[in-house]
Amino acid sequence: MSNPIPSYLPEMPLYKKAIEIIILSRSISTYLNQDLAYLKPDGSEDTDIYFSGDIVQQSTSLAPEIVNAEMERHSDKKYKHIASLERLTNLLYKNCKRLEKSHSNGRDYLPILRRELRKFRRLQHTWMLTL
Repeated sequence: MSNPIPSYLPEMPLYKKAIEIIILSRSISTYLNQDLAYLKPDGSEDTDIYFSGDIVQQSTSLAPEIVNAEMERHSDKKYKHIASLERLTNLLYKNCKRLEKSHSNGRDYLPILRRELRKFRRLQHTWMLTL
């Protein structure tokens, strides 16, 4: 079984920001899905609906990667988690940009998520220096 997360983690700025991003991306995705769930006049679906699911899936993976990196004893494995976290952050950012072009009122909230991702990246950089 996995170890419990360290007691200091919920207070860590990077971890807190990851949780905020999960909540924000879920809210935005719910909003987007209401607009994107309808079929187009030709009967096809809006492919942007998949990106809205991607932002939820990717944001949900941020916090576990932070926990894994914090708890990992071996530096090479620690850096795999850090690289994964960077990849997820970049994918999230790209998917936000894609969704901003969607035909949904929810796209107005995506710049907020991107702004939070930029803050997350800054926190991530500082955090990496402490590992």
